[in-house]
Amino acid sequence: MTAPGEVTGLLLAWGQGDAGALERLIPLVHAELRRIAQRCMAGERPGHSLQATALVNEAYVRLVDAQHVNWQNRAHFLAMSARLMRRVLVDMARSKLYQKRGGGALKVTFTDALAVAVEPGLDLVALDDALEALQKFDERKHQVVELRFFGGLSVEETASVLKLSSETVMRDWKLAKAWLLRELRGPSPDA
Repeated sequence: MTAPGEVTGLLLAWGQGDAGALERLIPLVHAELRRIAQRCMAGERPGHSLQATALVNEAYVRLVDAQHVNWQNRAHFLAMSARLMRRVLVDMARSKLYQKRGGGALKVTFTDALAVAVEPGLDLVALDDALEALQKFDERKHQVVELRFFGGLSVEETASVLKLSSETVMRDWKLAKAWLLRELRGPSPDA
């Protein structure tokens, strides 16, 4: 078991330019990165060209390029890793859509263990577009969704990263999910 302080120390060293710190960090957090990748891949179609291990590797390549980040702690690192993994999947989906000129978007399921399941089969590009719209509308709620859904952080971990109360995180989480569902469903036929 790795001491939380060891991970934070390596993150701080890496953020200050110690390239070797990343090499020592990755083995310590690999299992958590793989869990995040599996969570990101859970809704992908069978036979997807990218597997969880490859997603971790692609995120690692992008992390290496992220120099001089002001890492706060382990949760912040995992949240940023989840964001990078989501970007990899969205970039692939957009590329496939571009190649097919609009057809066959990758499907994901927007669910959470603590909340009711939402409509299965939402496409990744539409979800990403809705998340970008949420970010413009309310940055904090966007961060809560990113940390909770993609990063797999608990309410308490999310509250710690964002320096909020757990109650505020839960309120933002519920409101953000409702907002995203409305965005993904489009305008109501009654409107």
